[in-house]
Amino acid sequence: MYVLIGLLAVVDLILPISSVPNMLLSFLFNWSGISLVGCLIQMFFIHYVGPFQSTLLLWMALDRYFAICKPLYYHKYMEIPNFLKFVVVPLIRNGLLNVTMVTLAGKLSFCSTNVIDHCFCEHMALVQLACGDISINNMVGLLSAFLIPTADCILITASYIVIFASVFKSGKAQIKAINTYITHIIVMSFTLTFALIAFMTYRIRNNFSPSSHVFVSTMYVLFPSCFNPIIYGVRTKEIRQRFIQFIRKV
Repeated sequence: MYVLIGLLAVVDLILPISSVPNMLLSFLFNWSGISLVGCLIQMFFIHYVGPFQSTLLLWMALDRYFAICKPLYYHKYMEIPNFLKFVVVPLIRNGLLNVTMVTLAGKLSFCSTNVIDHCFCEHMALVQLACGDISINNMVGLLSAFLIPTADCILITASYIVIFASVFKSGKAQIKAINTYITHIIVMSFTLTFALIAFMTYRIRNNFSPSSHVFVSTMYVLFPSCFNPIIYGVRTKEIRQRFIQFIRKV
């Protein structure tokens, strides 16, 4: 579990790094230009690392499922060779979908404006500038949204339904342990809520101003990265104790 928390911390670091530096340069020095290749590279990292948060949350849910529902087999399933079986498939899925999405976006023709109404390169923000048919791009975007965060959310929800059913059958001692998993649920709720809102703002165009698109998309990138460490730091006893010890030493 702590390895997965560490990986989540790495993801929370990489996601802002892929967008914030260019955003700050734009704000501070009015440097608002970026090449198409640079835009596509930034888009790939944002759309690969961003949904990777939901994939990590899925792995955490599987870890908790084996720990609660199959405790005698936990170490067997969580050994590196067995755990890699759960890891490889989502990694390939995320990679293939994002490479396809970025490749199709790179083949579009931009014959009118080249100004993205955004502070970083997002898939729909770039695709909407194209002057040709973007139906395939929309379809791949919808497919990516369904197969990555939506599918992960369904699997996470199913695993936690099984976990809660098992916990409530086993008595008060196990019910107290459910506090450990509330942290995971809080993080999952924040991450998936912002991802869903950011996705829907492009599908319901008439009800959202351009500034709303920018705000929600920026929160999707920055909010989990800022608050995941705080949430885990406050609610995880071991992390909280280590932090207090560090403060006392300083």
